[in-house]
Amino acid sequence: MLTDLSPLIAATARWLTAAYPPCGGALASALCEVQARQAVTVAAWLRYPTEIDAGLVTMAGPGGAARLDWLTGAEPADGHPAEDSAWRTWVDEVVASWAATLLTDAELAGLAVAALAEGEHTAGPAEFRRLLTPDDGDHRAAALLRHPDLLAPVAELHQDQLLDRLAPGRSLAA
Repeated sequence: MLTDLSPLIAATARWLTAAYPPCGGALASALCEVQARQAVTVAAWLRYPTEIDAGLVTMAGPGGAARLDWLTGAEPADGHPAEDSAWRTWVDEVVASWAATLLTDAELAGLAVAALAEGEHTAGPAEFRRLLTPDDGDHRAAALLRHPDLLAPVAELHQDQLLDRLAPGRSLAA
């Protein structure tokens, strides 16, 4: 059974950076992408904390970007060749919502990274530095991606589930 979440993480991070593009040139684009990928990785690892959870989502599929596109007014995939939009089927709405919450709330981001220690995925806070302690360049590059008002519609979709997951004493097993 495939248990690699990288297609889901890549697609969801790509959706976030397309919906909330970087401000600036190539460096800003790279900084924005790193921040999105770190937030999505934390969210995905929280959502699918075990190898079994990851295997199930890769087998069943995460659901796609249709509702997120509708919610944000992003361009729908209709009219584009299938090979140009196939990645969109790997976007996970819950993971995108949780990542949006983490990008706009530093305290929750810290709690989320700390909660990863309870799951099967391993990483330390240093691996999520741009999510946890972004510098001025990170903030400038991802001004749209970290703007609480702009991300609110996406973040609010499943924010209650994230808060429940991060509640003290809550097991990470899905």
